[in-house]
Amino acid sequence: MVTSILKLCLRLVAGAGVAILCSASQDPQKKPLAQAAGTGYVGNEACASCHSSISRSFSGTAHAHASGPAAANLVAGEFVHQESRVKYRVYSESGKVWLSFERPGDPLVDGKRELLNYIGQGRRGTTYLFSVDGYFFEAPINLYTSRHMWDMAPAYGAVREAPMNLPVLPSCMDCHVSGIRPPIEGSENRYAMPLFLYAGVTCERCHGPGENHAKGGAIVNPVKLSPERRDQVCMQCHLEGNAAIERPGKHLYQYRPGDDLSDYVRYYVLTDSEKPGLRAASQFEELAQSMCKKKSGDRMSCTGCHDPHRTISSDERVAFYRSKCLACHGAQFGEKHHGNQPDCTQCHMPAASSSDIAHTAVTDHRILRKPSFGAKLENTASSSLPQLLPFPNSKKSGDLDVRDLALAWQSIVNRGMTMAQPGTEQLLRQALAQHPDDPAVLAALAYVEQKHGANDKARDLYRKALAQDPTLIDAETNLGVLEARSGKLSEAVSLWQDAFRRAPGRSQIGMNLALAFCSTRQFKDARNYTMRVLEFNPDLGEAKTRLKQLNADPPTCGN
Repeated sequence: MVTSILKLCLRLVAGAGVAILCSASQDPQKKPLAQAAGTGYVGNEACASCHSSISRSFSGTAHAHASGPAAANLVAGEFVHQESRVKYRVYSESGKVWLSFERPGDPLVDGKRELLNYIGQGRRGTTYLFSVDGYFFEAPINLYTSRHMWDMAPAYGAVREAPMNLPVLPSCMDCHVSGIRPPIEGSENRYAMPLFLYAGVTCERCHGPGENHAKGGAIVNPVKLSPERRDQVCMQCHLEGNAAIERPGKHLYQYRPGDDLSDYVRYYVLTDSEKPGLRAASQFEELAQSMCKKKSGDRMSCTGCHDPHRTISSDERVAFYRSKCLACHGAQFGEKHHGNQPDCTQCHMPAASSSDIAHTAVTDHRILRKPSFGAKLENTASSSLPQLLPFPNSKKSGDLDVRDLALAWQSIVNRGMTMAQPGTEQLLRQALAQHPDDPAVLAALAYVEQKHGANDKARDLYRKALAQDPTLIDAETNLGVLEARSGKLSEAVSLWQDAFRRAPGRSQIGMNLALAFCSTRQFKDARNYTMRVLEFNPDLGEAKTRLKQLNADPPTCGN
C-alpha cells in the first residue's frame, strides 16, 4: 500500500476528544420482556403476587411508563424541519411503528427505520429507538408531550443534515429502563435483543434484585438504609451534575440499591455560576440549595414529599403537597401565611423553561422564599474560573479523587470551557503519576498532547491506553490519525477498521478509511466504506460528495 498521504489533513473535533482525517478540499408491558436468568431480578409481575395494591398504584406512575415497546406509546405525526428541509413522519403499519424521512430531490435521504422502543416518561418528551444491523440509535426527532408536538431532538434544532446516527449509549438508558444489557463485542451501541429486560423503572430499581425475597428472604427497603445510601437510590437518576465520571472498571448500570453509589460514579458540580440553571434531571442539586434541606439535614429526603408508589392526581395535588409543607411549618403558619393561596408550590416551586431541552419545563426544587417569576433559568458561566467539587461532598479521600476530578475537568473543557485547560492538564499529569495504567487518564492526556502537536508523546500514551483497554474507540481512531500522518497508513487503516467494525455509526472513521483507500487507488474499497457510512448516516454531505466522486469515470478522490 502506498504510504504517501499528501492529500490528507488532520482535523481535531472540538469538544469530542476525537481526531479525524479530512480531505484538504473540505404501555410498557407488565410482563418481563425477557427472563433475567442469573441476575437475581424477577420483574414486577413477581412482586405483584404479594404486593397487589402497591403494584396496581405503581403501574400508573411515570416511573412505570419510563420506557417500553414503541407500539405501546405511539403518537403518530409528521413535520418538516425547516433548516434541513427533511420531512419526518411517524406512523404504524402492519403492526410495526415506523419513522420515515425524506428530502425532495435527494434520493439518498429517502428511507425509513422501524422504531422498536421508547424512553421517556411522557411528561416532557419521548425518544424513540431504532436498530440498523444490530446497532441501536436514537431517532433524530422527539415527541414533546406537554406541547403535543414533534420536533428535533434536543441540540439538533439547527442542523442542516438529518442526524440518523445518534448512538444509544448505556448512559442514555440508565434512568429509563431496567435490566440494561451492556453493549456487546466492545461496541458502544450494539446490543443483544431485547434491548432491555424490563420496561420502565421497576420495583427492583429501588429495592434491589428480588429473587431471594421471592423465596422468603430479605429485600432492600430504602427507608431503613443510612441517609446517605437512602438518598443514593433516588440520586442514581435524579442527579446530573456538570460531570459524571465512572470509577475505574465500573458502570452506573451495575449499581444496586444499598450499594455506595460513589463506588460506581462520582458527580461534580461547578460552584459559582451567576445564574444557575435547571437541567431536566438535576433535582438533587436544586434541593441541596434549599433552606428546607439545609435546616432539615438528613431528616429530609425525596420521599418526604414524593410517594414513589403512586401518582398524585390533579384533584388532590394541592392538598397533598401542602400537607407536606405544613408537616414541618405547622398548621398555624399555614393559616396566616397567604391563607387564600393553598398551593405552596405555585409560589415557592414554580415551573421554569428548561435550559437544555426545548419545549419543556422543570420544577424549581430550590424551594426559594422569593422566587423570580417568568424568567427562563439558564447556566451562565462566570468570567473567573469556577470550582468543580464532588456532589454530594464525599467523606472519602484518596488518590482516586485526583483521577476523577481530572477527568471531570477534561469533560468540561471538551464542552467549551477552554480557560480551564492549563489546570486540567496539571491534574491529568498528577493522575497519571498516581495511576500510570489507567486507560481513561492515558487516553485523555494523549488527546491533550495531540492537540499540542506533541505527536510522539500522544502516540505513546494512546498505545499504553489501548494495551490496557483495546475497546477505546476514540483512542484507536486518534492513534490511527497519528500513524497516518507519520506515513504508516497500513497501521492506521488496521486501527480504523477495528474501530469502525465496532462503531459503524461513527461516520468520520468510515470516511477516514474511504479516503485512505481512495488515496491508494483502491476505489472499490473506498466506495464500500463510503456506502457503509451512508447506511447509517444517509444525509452526510461529505459522504454523498465522496460517493459521487468515486462513481465518476474515472473515479477521483476530490481536490
